[in-house]
Amino acid sequence: MRYFLAVVLLLLTPLALAASPVQVAVAANFANPLRELIALYSESHPQSQIHITVASTGKLAAQIRQGAPYDLFLAADARRPKELEQEKLIVAGSRKTYALGRLALWSAQTGLDLDPELLESGKLTPLALANPRTAPYGAAAVAVLNGLSIPDSVKLVQGENVAQAFQFAHSGAVRAAFVAFSQVRGSGGSLWLPQARRYPPIVQQSVLLTAQPAARDFYRFLFSAEARDMIQSDGYGVPE
Repeated sequence: MRYFLAVVLLLLTPLALAASPVQVAVAANFANPLRELIALYSESHPQSQIHITVASTGKLAAQIRQGAPYDLFLAADARRPKELEQEKLIVAGSRKTYALGRLALWSAQTGLDLDPELLESGKLTPLALANPRTAPYGAAAVAVLNGLSIPDSVKLVQGENVAQAFQFAHSGAVRAAFVAFSQVRGSGGSLWLPQARRYPPIVQQSVLLTAQPAARDFYRFLFSAEARDMIQSDGYGVPE
Protein backbone atom coordinates (compact mmCIF):
# COMPACT_ATOMS: atom_id res chain seq x y z
CA MET A 1 0.00 0.00 0.00
CA ARG A 2 2.81 2.39 0.91
CA TYR A 3 4.53 1.61 -2.41
CA PHE A 4 1.27 2.27 -4.29
CA LEU A 5 0.87 5.69 -2.64
CA ALA A 6 4.45 6.62 -3.47
CA VAL A 7 3.88 5.79 -7.13
CA VAL A 8 0.67 7.82 -7.18
CA LEU A 9 2.47 10.82 -5.67
CA LEU A 10 5.25 10.59 -8.23
CA LEU A 11 2.70 10.52 -11.03
CA LEU A 12 0.81 13.48 -9.61
CA THR A 13 3.86 15.67 -8.99
CA PRO A 14 4.41 16.69 -12.66
CA LEU A 15 0.71 17.48 -12.95
CA ALA A 16 0.87 19.66 -9.87
CA LEU A 17 3.86 21.55 -11.27
CA ALA A 18 2.16 21.99 -14.65
CA ALA A 19 -0.93 23.35 -12.91
CA SER A 20 1.10 26.11 -11.25
CA PRO A 21 2.03 28.61 -13.99
CA VAL A 22 4.85 31.10 -13.63
CA GLN A 23 3.41 34.57 -13.06
CA VAL A 24 5.43 37.38 -14.64
CA ALA A 25 4.78 41.08 -14.04
CA VAL A 26 6.18 43.04 -16.99
CA ALA A 27 6.45 46.73 -17.85
CA ALA A 28 4.28 47.65 -20.83
CA ASN A 29 7.20 48.45 -23.16
CA PHE A 30 8.53 44.88 -22.89
CA ALA A 31 5.24 42.97 -23.18
CA ASN A 32 5.57 41.94 -26.83
CA PRO A 33 9.27 41.00 -26.60
CA LEU A 34 8.42 38.92 -23.55
CA ARG A 35 5.71 37.07 -25.48
CA GLU A 36 8.28 36.26 -28.16
CA LEU A 37 10.72 35.04 -25.51
CA ILE A 38 8.04 32.84 -23.94
CA ALA A 39 7.31 31.31 -27.36
CA LEU A 40 11.02 30.60 -27.86
CA TYR A 41 11.33 29.10 -24.38
CA SER A 42 8.28 26.91 -24.94
CA GLU A 43 9.97 25.22 -27.89
CA SER A 44 12.32 23.46 -25.49
CA HIS A 45 9.93 23.46 -22.52
CA PRO A 46 6.56 22.45 -24.04
CA GLN A 47 4.99 21.80 -20.63
CA SER A 48 5.75 25.30 -19.35
CA GLN A 49 2.94 27.67 -18.42
CA ILE A 50 3.88 31.33 -18.17
CA HIS A 51 1.27 34.00 -17.56
CA ILE A 52 2.01 37.71 -17.83
CA THR A 53 0.50 40.83 -16.29
CA VAL A 54 1.21 44.08 -18.14
CA ALA A 55 1.18 47.52 -16.50
CA SER A 56 3.44 50.45 -15.73
CA THR A 57 6.53 49.74 -13.64
CA GLY A 58 5.30 51.85 -10.72
CA LYS A 59 1.91 50.19 -10.66
CA LEU A 60 3.41 46.69 -10.71
CA ALA A 61 5.87 47.56 -7.93
CA ALA A 62 2.96 48.80 -5.81
CA GLN A 63 1.08 45.54 -6.43
CA ILE A 64 4.13 43.52 -5.38
CA ARG A 65 4.33 45.46 -2.12
CA GLN A 66 0.66 44.67 -1.56
CA GLY A 67 1.31 40.95 -1.94
CA ALA A 68 0.43 40.28 -5.59
CA PRO A 69 1.41 36.65 -6.37
CA TYR A 70 4.06 37.27 -9.03
CA ASP A 71 7.14 35.09 -9.48
CA LEU A 72 9.14 37.48 -11.69
CA PHE A 73 9.16 41.23 -12.19
CA LEU A 74 10.56 42.79 -15.38
CA ALA A 75 10.66 46.53 -14.75
CA ALA A 76 11.43 49.42 -17.09
CA ASP A 77 13.90 50.95 -14.66
CA ALA A 78 16.48 50.04 -12.04
CA ARG A 79 14.96 52.07 -9.24
CA ARG A 80 11.96 49.90 -8.36
CA PRO A 81 13.84 46.57 -8.42
CA LYS A 82 16.51 48.11 -6.19
CA GLU A 83 13.86 49.41 -3.78
CA LEU A 84 12.21 45.98 -3.64
CA GLU A 85 15.62 44.43 -2.97
CA GLN A 86 16.24 46.88 -0.11
CA GLU A 87 12.81 45.97 1.29
CA LYS A 88 13.79 42.27 1.10
CA LEU A 89 10.87 41.44 -1.18
CA ILE A 90 12.95 39.59 -3.77
CA VAL A 91 15.06 36.45 -3.93
CA ALA A 92 18.46 37.59 -2.71
CA GLY A 93 20.99 38.22 -5.46
CA SER A 94 18.46 38.00 -8.30
CA ARG A 95 18.42 41.65 -9.42
CA LYS A 96 19.86 41.93 -12.94
CA THR A 97 19.77 44.22 -15.96
CA TYR A 98 18.03 42.45 -18.84
CA ALA A 99 17.68 45.30 -21.36
CA LEU A 100 18.68 48.89 -22.10
CA GLY A 101 15.74 50.87 -23.41
CA ARG A 102 15.57 53.49 -26.13
CA LEU A 103 13.03 56.31 -26.28
CA ALA A 104 11.26 57.18 -29.54
CA LEU A 105 8.85 59.84 -30.73
CA TRP A 106 6.48 58.22 -33.23
CA SER A 107 3.58 59.31 -35.41
CA ALA A 108 1.29 57.16 -37.52
CA GLN A 109 1.42 59.94 -40.12
CA THR A 110 4.07 59.41 -42.77
CA GLY A 111 6.34 62.13 -44.07
CA LEU A 112 6.63 64.11 -40.83
CA ASP A 113 10.07 65.51 -40.13
CA LEU A 114 10.02 64.72 -36.44
CA ASP A 115 12.83 66.62 -34.72
CA PRO A 116 13.41 69.25 -32.02
CA GLU A 117 12.62 72.09 -34.44
CA LEU A 118 9.16 70.72 -35.16
CA LEU A 119 8.49 70.24 -31.47
CA GLU A 120 9.60 73.77 -30.66
CA SER A 121 7.45 75.21 -33.47
CA GLY A 122 4.32 74.15 -31.59
CA LYS A 123 2.84 72.58 -34.72
CA LEU A 124 3.05 69.04 -33.39
CA THR A 125 0.14 68.86 -30.98
CA PRO A 126 -1.31 67.06 -29.11
CA LEU A 127 1.49 64.77 -27.92
CA ALA A 128 1.11 61.64 -25.81
CA LEU A 129 3.47 60.24 -23.21
CA ALA A 130 3.25 57.69 -20.41
CA ASN A 131 2.66 58.83 -16.85
CA PRO A 132 6.15 59.99 -15.76
CA ARG A 133 5.45 59.17 -12.11
CA THR A 134 4.96 55.47 -12.76
CA ALA A 135 6.46 54.82 -16.22
CA PRO A 136 10.22 55.34 -16.82
CA TYR A 137 9.66 56.02 -20.52
CA GLY A 138 7.29 58.80 -19.51
CA ALA A 139 9.99 60.25 -17.25
CA ALA A 140 12.45 60.05 -20.15
CA ALA A 141 9.97 61.89 -22.40
CA VAL A 142 9.62 64.67 -19.82
CA ALA A 143 13.42 65.00 -19.71
CA VAL A 144 13.51 65.44 -23.50
CA LEU A 145 10.71 68.02 -23.45
CA ASN A 146 12.31 69.93 -20.57
CA GLY A 147 15.44 70.27 -22.65
CA LEU A 148 13.50 72.02 -25.43
CA SER A 149 11.53 75.26 -25.64
CA ILE A 150 8.06 73.83 -26.06
CA PRO A 151 5.27 76.44 -26.49
CA ASP A 152 2.44 76.43 -23.98
CA SER A 153 0.06 75.79 -26.86
CA VAL A 154 1.31 72.20 -27.18
CA LYS A 155 -1.16 69.88 -25.46
CA LEU A 156 0.22 66.85 -23.63
CA VAL A 157 -1.96 63.77 -23.23
CA GLN A 158 -0.90 61.33 -20.53
CA GLY A 159 -1.37 57.60 -20.85
CA GLU A 160 -1.13 55.13 -17.99
CA ASN A 161 1.84 53.44 -19.70
CA VAL A 162 3.68 53.39 -23.04
CA ALA A 163 1.21 50.88 -24.48
CA GLN A 164 -1.62 53.38 -24.00
CA ALA A 165 0.53 56.25 -25.30
CA PHE A 166 1.19 54.23 -28.44
CA GLN A 167 -2.52 53.51 -28.87
CA PHE A 168 -3.28 57.24 -28.71
CA ALA A 169 -0.88 57.84 -31.62
CA HIS A 170 -1.85 54.73 -33.55
CA SER A 171 -5.54 55.66 -33.45
CA GLY A 172 -4.89 59.26 -34.50
CA ALA A 173 -6.10 60.68 -31.19
CA VAL A 174 -2.78 62.53 -30.96
CA ARG A 175 -0.26 63.64 -33.60
CA ALA A 176 2.62 61.73 -32.03
CA ALA A 177 3.64 59.87 -28.89
CA PHE A 178 6.79 59.22 -26.90
CA VAL A 179 7.10 55.44 -26.67
CA ALA A 180 9.72 52.69 -26.57
CA PHE A 181 11.59 52.21 -29.84
CA SER A 182 10.82 48.49 -29.65
CA GLN A 183 7.09 49.24 -29.93
CA VAL A 184 7.34 51.06 -33.26
CA ARG A 185 10.38 49.48 -34.90
CA GLY A 186 9.33 48.64 -38.45
CA SER A 187 5.83 50.12 -38.00
CA GLY A 188 6.05 52.78 -40.70
CA GLY A 189 4.83 56.28 -39.97
CA SER A 190 7.36 58.90 -38.85
CA LEU A 191 10.06 58.42 -36.22
CA TRP A 192 12.57 60.42 -34.20
CA LEU A 193 15.05 58.82 -31.84
CA PRO A 194 16.21 61.45 -29.33
CA GLN A 195 19.92 61.27 -28.61
CA ALA A 196 20.73 59.32 -25.45
CA ARG A 197 22.16 62.47 -23.85
CA ARG A 198 18.69 64.03 -23.80
CA TYR A 199 17.29 61.66 -21.15
CA PRO A 200 18.55 59.51 -18.27
CA PRO A 201 19.61 55.97 -19.27
CA ILE A 202 16.69 53.54 -19.33
CA VAL A 203 18.23 50.59 -17.49
CA GLN A 204 15.61 47.86 -17.31
CA GLN A 205 16.12 45.44 -14.44
CA SER A 206 14.39 42.27 -13.34
CA VAL A 207 14.06 40.33 -10.10
CA LEU A 208 12.91 36.93 -8.92
CA LEU A 209 10.16 37.19 -6.35
CA THR A 210 9.80 33.51 -5.47
CA ALA A 211 12.06 30.47 -5.50
CA GLN A 212 9.64 28.37 -7.58
CA PRO A 213 11.83 26.04 -9.71
CA ALA A 214 9.93 26.79 -12.92
CA ALA A 215 10.34 30.52 -12.34
CA ARG A 216 14.08 30.10 -11.68
CA ASP A 217 14.47 28.11 -14.89
CA PHE A 218 12.70 30.71 -17.03
CA TYR A 219 14.66 33.48 -15.32
CA ARG A 220 17.94 31.80 -16.25
CA PHE A 221 16.72 31.54 -19.85
CA LEU A 222 16.13 35.32 -20.01
CA PHE A 223 19.90 35.83 -19.74
CA SER A 224 20.89 33.12 -22.21
CA ALA A 225 22.64 33.95 -25.48
CA GLU A 226 19.55 33.18 -27.57
CA ALA A 227 17.32 35.35 -25.37
CA ARG A 228 19.82 38.24 -25.49
CA ASP A 229 19.92 37.99 -29.29
CA MET A 230 16.13 38.21 -29.45
CA ILE A 231 16.06 41.19 -27.06
CA GLN A 232 18.55 43.01 -29.26
CA SER A 233 16.56 42.20 -32.39
CA ASP A 234 13.56 43.86 -30.74
CA GLY A 235 15.39 47.20 -30.54
CA TYR A 236 16.97 47.07 -27.08
CA GLY A 237 20.54 47.12 -25.95
CA VAL A 238 21.81 44.41 -23.64
CA PRO A 239 24.46 44.71 -20.94
CA GLU A 240 27.84 43.14 -21.58
